[in-house]
Formats: sequence, C-alpha cells, structure tokens
Amino acid sequence: MKIYTRTGDAGETGLFGGARVPKDDARVEAYGTVDELNCALGLARAALPASSTLDPLLARLQNELFDLGSELATPPARLETALGARIPLTIDERITALEAEIDRLEESLPPLKNFILPGGTPAAAALHVARAVCRRAERCTVALARADTVRPEALRYLNRLSDLLFVLARYANQQSGIADVTWQPSRSGPAS
Repeated sequence: MKIYTRTGDAGETGLFGGARVPKDDARVEAYGTVDELNCALGLARAALPASSTLDPLLARLQNELFDLGSELATPPARLETALGARIPLTIDERITALEAEIDRLEESLPPLKNFILPGGTPAAAALHVARAVCRRAERCTVALARADTVRPEALRYLNRLSDLLFVLARYANQQSGIADVTWQPSRSGPAS
C-alpha cells in the first residue's frame, strides 16, 4: 500500500467509517491534536534518561491516546460498525489509573509552593510541551462536543492526563536531581 493516496489533495479527509469531511472539521482538529499529543509523548520518551522508570507508563499512554484518537476519528453513528470490539469502553478505568499515578508520583514530590515554568531536564521540558498540547486537545474536543456527540469520559481523560503530565514533568526533574524552574514574577511592570 502506498503512503500517499491523493484523496486529500482537495482539502478533505476520510473518517473511520468512510465519511469525507473538510480537513479543518472539528472532528479532524480534535483527533489531529490527540495525534500531536501522542507525538509529543514520543519525544518525551526519547528524551528520558536510560535509567528512567517512566517509559512503560508513557508507552501505555501513547497506546491509550491512539485508542482515543480512533474513537474521535469515527462519527458516533459509525462507532460500533467501524471499530467493532475495539471501541475503548474502559475510559473510566483509565481515568482512575491516571489518578492513581498522579497520587503515587506526588507522594515523592515536594509540595508546590510556586508556579512552575516549563524546563529543567530535556525530558521534563518535553513533558511540559505534551501537557500544553494535551490542554489544546481537550479544548478541541470540547469544541467537537458542542457540534457532535463525544463521550464525556473522553474529556475527563484528557483533563486528567494533562494533570498527570504536569506531575510527570516534575517527577522527571526530581529523578535527575534537577530542581523545578519556578516562576519569578517581573517587578518592573510593562515595558514602555
């Protein structure tokens, strides 16, 4: 099979189930941003030190995001026929697992006393980028939910995942012995 099909040259793409929509459709924006998030997690994994224990968790999250992207790429009326038994019906369980990871990792972190800026180790910085992309994926999915049916669990999953990515960035810094970068507000006021 060739990687190029030429079917998208006029600005449309195919959804799971066969429907064609413009490439700027809210559904395409939502699953495309989830795909971008998945790429950001791949970059974070590549930046992890070899000694990191976070890689299996990030690999699992990437697979879960692929599941979510598949669901978002499928019109609701076609979900069962297009994805069949592969429909990820266990999002609630995944949300519970995300919360458990957040709680587990936070136990080893110092309490937050300041706002944290993205930075520290390359892995932590990449996880902060992933967190920001996750927030955008959530916003895009909210926009899609206004126009079409989206399971509320999908929104909760993305919301909780962004929280986990923030904690993971802090944890990656801690594991490397690097302090989080704290926000130092400017005292001089706006430039004139």
